[in-house]
Amino acid sequence: MTTRTSPPQASGRQEKFPAFRAIRWLAGAYVALSMLTVAAIITLSDIAPGQVTPQAWVRGIIVAATSALTLIFASRAAKGSQRALLRLRIAVPVILAGICGVLVFVPLPLWMIIEQAACGALLAAIAIIIFGPGRTAKKTTPPSEWEPPAAS
Repeated sequence: MTTRTSPPQASGRQEKFPAFRAIRWLAGAYVALSMLTVAAIITLSDIAPGQVTPQAWVRGIIVAATSALTLIFASRAAKGSQRALLRLRIAVPVILAGICGVLVFVPLPLWMIIEQAACGALLAAIAIIIFGPGRTAKKTTPPSEWEPPAAS
């Protein structure tokens, strides 16, 4: 009699829904970009203070905080938390709208406008994945069945 054993899995890192891999990657890139921005703000405030406005400080810190929350929600949703998925579905459009508003109404240095546009693009990609066709009705399409649309 042989016994079947499953391959060893890393504890705490098991994704219940592999379709979230792209979402977690995009959220991780969003965190990395926003943390690099905060580091750039700190560095530029010493080297070239004219390139760092008070608005850049506030916006950089807010974006870094929201990026961390986005990654937390994405990681928990990947493990099967419906509440985290709901939070992600609420947070991403709100943050994306905030970024668009900042780009239009807040005077920022050019380098930060480019960074904000890149963060917006990452969030837009996450939004496309979580709000894509067939993914808005929780009861009809649970996350475990999420697959990319078939090419036709």
